[in-house]
Amino acid sequence: MGLPSGRELREVAHVVALPLATRFRGIDVREAVLLRGPSGWSEFAPFTEYEDAEAATWLAAAIDYGWGAEPDLVRDVIPVNATLPAVEPAQVAEVLDRFGATRTVKVKVAQAGQTLADDVARVRAVRERLGPAGRIRVDANGGWNVDEAEHAAHALAPFDLEYLEQPCASVPELAELRDRLRDWQLPIAADESVRKAADPLAVVAAGAADLLVVKAAPLGGIAASLRIVAASGLPTVVSSALDTSVGLAMGARLAAALPDLDYDCGLGTAALLAADVTPHPLLPREGRIPVDRVDADPDLLSRWVATTERRDWWLARLDRCADLLHDHPAG
Repeated sequence: MGLPSGRELREVAHVVALPLATRFRGIDVREAVLLRGPSGWSEFAPFTEYEDAEAATWLAAAIDYGWGAEPDLVRDVIPVNATLPAVEPAQVAEVLDRFGATRTVKVKVAQAGQTLADDVARVRAVRERLGPAGRIRVDANGGWNVDEAEHAAHALAPFDLEYLEQPCASVPELAELRDRLRDWQLPIAADESVRKAADPLAVVAAGAADLLVVKAAPLGGIAASLRIVAASGLPTVVSSALDTSVGLAMGARLAAALPDLDYDCGLGTAALLAADVTPHPLLPREGRIPVDRVDADPDLLSRWVATTERRDWWLARLDRCADLLHDHPAG
């Protein structure tokens, strides 16, 4: 597959700014670049604070999906979890209602400005909603040190957690915490230690995780993600990066190509958007989403077009990242 140039990408690029239904990750609007490639619509949407070198990997994923070959798929629907931002307990029902019926909820914890008591109250509200059979996983985004994470595990133990996602920032911290919690049989999932690491398998070599959370875009695409999963030998959860339905469709294809899928995936986040680029967003239905390519709708691309200033910012970023890919091609 030849890499399209920055000029070629610009010609098929549409920059959108989609409002969120619930503030998440410190933002109220999700910006993204939708790209129309020969294989279908694709998406370039690294978060704005990421440097170009990291963002270029997201562009590689977008090109892989929009210009590359299809992977072999082994399933046509993907079980998904609901994702709960760090909201007050009184807001839990309102947010989760957007996801419909679901057996699994990922709860954001360790939010700056909040306390462990806030986390416990939020998780308690989720357990009360799900009942004893529901599955709860918590995601700290590396927000705790080892002692804080161990203390949080004790405080959250009554709610029967499925796993802790990225409780600490570094691989050595994760390894130490995993050792401390070994008798608890509480799995540790690695996210940032995979997708933001120079070596995404270092966390595996260190024995610091029981499972991996993989996201197609920051890992360079479906094919690159499949290689990482295969080399890890660990169970895998496929998740999203607050994508539009176009980006979620790429994640669903990754999940559909995995030989084993033991956990519900974090691909239901279209429910966190108040608008999307398709009239048929990949919203969870009975806790699942289909494995289908999604076409961006011209009317919705126009309805949610970004301002000229933001469009210029994204297109300049697109050019820089394309230049980086051409200067340092993969492989």
